[in-house]
Amino acid sequence: MKWQRIPLGILQTNCYLLVGDMKECIVIDPGDEGEKLLTIINDQKLKPIAILLTHAHFDHIGAVDTIRNAFNIPVYVHKKEANWLVDPTLNGSEIFMMGRSVQQQPADQLIDNETSLTIGSFTLDIFQTPGHSPGSISFYIKEMGIVFAGDTLFLNSIGRTDLPGGNHQQLLESIEKKLLVLPEDTIVLSGHGPETMIKDEKVNNPFL
Repeated sequence: MKWQRIPLGILQTNCYLLVGDMKECIVIDPGDEGEKLLTIINDQKLKPIAILLTHAHFDHIGAVDTIRNAFNIPVYVHKKEANWLVDPTLNGSEIFMMGRSVQQQPADQLIDNETSLTIGSFTLDIFQTPGHSPGSISFYIKEMGIVFAGDTLFLNSIGRTDLPGGNHQQLLESIEKKLLVLPEDTIVLSGHGPETMIKDEKVNNPFL
């Protein structure tokens, strides 16, 4: 398996393509520029089988329906944010997009606990990591040594908590109890910016 980062939209939100055997792939956080993302997928002859959302803020969901409809694949999101895809007030687009509302169709699958999720040839461990938003989750693949952390943990920074449903103390607890306990050489794939490593954030992150 391999992963590919594709920054999309005005906030350069990281979409990730997780590519496995026979070019099957999972699309994580298709945030915007659906046609551009669709072109990248088709040019590489990838075969998407699911969309996973670390959370449902507008900059992480803007291309969901473009990709879902093109490949007829399910969308997964935490149950606490089940309504966020359809509601621009909840997903933040009504506030931040200056008149442009982001609305997608409801998710096909709701995640409500920490479990091991198998889709095709992929197996990911789901961690509930709220704080940035109530339904923030992270996806960990042990054999690859990577965790898709959404907007929970960044290179030398952490997610903002001043949006509806944000909770600073909860965010710190999520990072401490779910992410910093991972092997120190685990690569953190964040929702914005470059990757980092658990060992580096333990030492260098001024917020922790």
